[in-house]
Amino acid sequence: MKPAMLGGTPIRKEPLPYARQYIDDDDCLAVNIVLKSDYLTTGPKVKEFEEIIADFVGAKYAVSFSNGTAALHGACYAAGIDKGDEVITTPITFAASANCVLYSGGDPVFADIDEYTFNIDVNEIAKKITNKTKAIIPVDYTGQAVDIDRIKELVRGTEIVIIEDGAHSLGTKYKGTRVGGLADMTMFSFHPVKTVTTGEGGIITTNNEEYYTRLINFRSHCITRDINQHADKEVGGWYYEQLDLGYNYRMTDIQAALGISQMNKIDWFINRRREIVKKYNEAFKDLDGVILQKNADFSDTVNHLYVIKLDLNKLKANRKEIYNALIAENIGVNVHYIPVYWHPYYQKLGYKKGLCPKAEELYNSIFTIPLFPAMTDNDVEDVINGVYKIINYYRR
Repeated sequence: MKPAMLGGTPIRKEPLPYARQYIDDDDCLAVNIVLKSDYLTTGPKVKEFEEIIADFVGAKYAVSFSNGTAALHGACYAAGIDKGDEVITTPITFAASANCVLYSGGDPVFADIDEYTFNIDVNEIAKKITNKTKAIIPVDYTGQAVDIDRIKELVRGTEIVIIEDGAHSLGTKYKGTRVGGLADMTMFSFHPVKTVTTGEGGIITTNNEEYYTRLINFRSHCITRDINQHADKEVGGWYYEQLDLGYNYRMTDIQAALGISQMNKIDWFINRRREIVKKYNEAFKDLDGVILQKNADFSDTVNHLYVIKLDLNKLKANRKEIYNALIAENIGVNVHYIPVYWHPYYQKLGYKKGLCPKAEELYNSIFTIPLFPAMTDNDVEDVINGVYKIINYYRR
């Protein structure tokens, strides 16, 4: 079959996005109730949402933020990251996983990935640890859990803090336990394309009371009415104190109400994502010219993304050509991610290409195909047929 970009008929008449939020009448009602209530922000829905997330992942505490980036910034503050501190992370992630370190005055250090799982390679982390290392931010790329036990073993006996970036992995289990209570702190994102959404939003889960207190303060200017934290304990009930330089990173009750309603559907969201992933795995496992991300045995993964790696030695087209051909078929593909240190801003900071060869090779050969719960079975078949059509046409 001739690709649409060469004059053939597209697989689909209408474009299919790579991701889309799922909002139903219950979500709209939940938000509408809050809009008519006394609290649009700093009200009871925020605490309720935090308790639901903490209970879901099995953590003692959860602190919500206006977005996932703000949550990561909060985690870096809680961990005490400061000027001169080094924090190890992966380059195959959204820039926020490293930017949060810069916000805190620290220096991101990039460790290469495992070529099969595409997650950060624990052996590479070990090579990057120095006496300046203050934290590690491993990322559950596409939703697959990192090997948190091995990372914890690396830092045993040190004061290095583990901040798991679980932006993709709400619902994923590591060795039978949900991600969220295993690292010192874990961040989840509620951006519209994530497993559940609050529009924008993020959260940090932790079992550490000190981190919890620092996170609560940080998201609200580091201003507190808690008399136990005040320097002056004798002033009246109107009194509050700013303890440090914090930010206005609060989640609203409007966002939280949407999140609570979304959590009522999380089992369906998870199951539907897994159904689609199973169909893709079966369809593509023997397709010559593509390589699938390997799922580690310890990760019971809830995929946020489905990534396909091209075997460019078997194709007479590069990734850009394959990408454009699929877009022309009305299959909404994307690329996740450009290595963080390739961005011009990081180049200005002195980072050079070539730091993480496996990550760079991966970036040059991957694309993301549609994956979201509202996809119909026909949508899934269109994606499968579109990938087959383009790969078969461009195979050597």
